[in-house]
Amino acid sequence: MRRFLFILLCFPFFSTAQNTDAELDKNIAEIKPEVINWRRYLHQHPELSNREYNTAAYVAAYLKKLGLEVQAGVGKTGVVGILKGGKPGPVIALRADMDGLPVFERVNIPFASKDSGDYLGQKVPIMHACGHDTHVAILMGTAEVLSKMKGQVAGTIKFIFQPAEEGPPGDEEGGAPLMIKEGVMDNPKVDVVFGLHINSQTPIGQIRYTSGGTMAASDWFTIKVKGRSSHGSQPWSGIDPVVVSAQIITGLQTIVSRQENLTKDPVVITVGKIHSGVRSNIIPEEVIMEGTIRTLDKDMRKDVQSRIITTATKIAEASGATADVSVSGKTELTYNDPALVKMMLPSIEKAAGAENVASQNAVTGSEDFSFYGLHAPAFFFFLGGMPAGADPVTTPAHHTPDFYIDDSRLDVGVKVFCQLVFDYGRQKAAKQ
Repeated sequence: MRRFLFILLCFPFFSTAQNTDAELDKNIAEIKPEVINWRRYLHQHPELSNREYNTAAYVAAYLKKLGLEVQAGVGKTGVVGILKGGKPGPVIALRADMDGLPVFERVNIPFASKDSGDYLGQKVPIMHACGHDTHVAILMGTAEVLSKMKGQVAGTIKFIFQPAEEGPPGDEEGGAPLMIKEGVMDNPKVDVVFGLHINSQTPIGQIRYTSGGTMAASDWFTIKVKGRSSHGSQPWSGIDPVVVSAQIITGLQTIVSRQENLTKDPVVITVGKIHSGVRSNIIPEEVIMEGTIRTLDKDMRKDVQSRIITTATKIAEASGATADVSVSGKTELTYNDPALVKMMLPSIEKAAGAENVASQNAVTGSEDFSFYGLHAPAFFFFLGGMPAGADPVTTPAHHTPDFYIDDSRLDVGVKVFCQLVFDYGRQKAAKQ
């Protein structure tokens, strides 16, 4: 008899959950073609970091159409939409980044970008070479579905459309730090934040995640090596900063291969830019090189920075040159709160199918989503966009002219976001 009563008491809950699932699937199926259309429009009209004026206007107009409270101009061109659910509960933030890159698109698709813009005074092509167009389209679709079902939403949802994830140009402020500075994680205060990133080398429709450290902290460095100029035919009469710089570049790699414990966490040091001289027969006075450091451990991060300074200055000193080293932090470690991952993994598996969800090792790419995680528990995961049957080894990587995303399963991203919102809201509301 008690068992029978228990079943009767639980039946309304299960019935409601099943109704919600059916309605969610129906709404996502209806919005899927629009999500793909939005993505393709945005792909054809990319904008550079802190210059996402048209993208922001496009997003803001749509959110207003849905009846959301809309805040524009947050963090220069950022847009925030606020949806108040029909039930009390937590404040849940969902984030998408909006900016493209100064990359020329070589992909032969009807909606390929032909746009160009100004980057630090230079005219450059623009391409969504990292998939931020898909992120915006997915979050727009999520906003529409949740708006239709807001009576079943527990809590308040903040839709964060963020500019300048790739880094603001020059000395400008931008990205997640500026949006946070201007209050995006407050008023109302965010309890949890979720984000996703499309991945061109993960099978389409599949989800990958990591508990704990997920994406590396990113630091940028500049090394100025000063020697003494001389005629190229008489190197002994000067101090050649080019040769010294070559020795420094080699020396930096020994920090990785011989000085850091790579069994603990990976370290990457890359010199990506070097400039010196004006003629082939003149030994210049100065070399300027710039690079990036990627680390997944706070102590290793500090140690690597210290060793770069020591390596560069001592190698230069040994040749009679000098080296001035500056290091600036760009992003923090993207950290997925382990308790939050454990709590929400069943929701992701429900939305995407358990067979399509798997953990992966941390990656040395970086994300300014990391800054949101300093203010609330965060969970950042990856959605596959690699065409079926493609080889991830040969598939073009992000930030390249041949980068390509199969957008036919963007609905998986919408469903995961919606499932996270429904389940997190219910669980937190039940504990209040």
